[in-house]
Amino acid sequence: MRPNLDDPDLPLARLFQFWPATAQVFLARRMLCPGCPIAPFHTVVEACDEYGFDEAEFRSALRLSAVP
Repeated sequence: MRPNLDDPDLPLARLFQFWPATAQVFLARRMLCPGCPIAPFHTVVEACDEYGFDEAEFRSALRLSAVP
């Protein structure tokens, strides 16, 4: 079953698994989340908090990059 892209509890590893193109959103912002050993445990909420990004804007960019 495909997870919900906007689920605040979705681990980053699952995000990258189902929507690999979203990794570019992280890399374009110099975030190290793709490939990080903590990705199975961190969420978009935590990543935005850690890097100081606005979550709403970041999620918007994720939605634009997600390929069904």
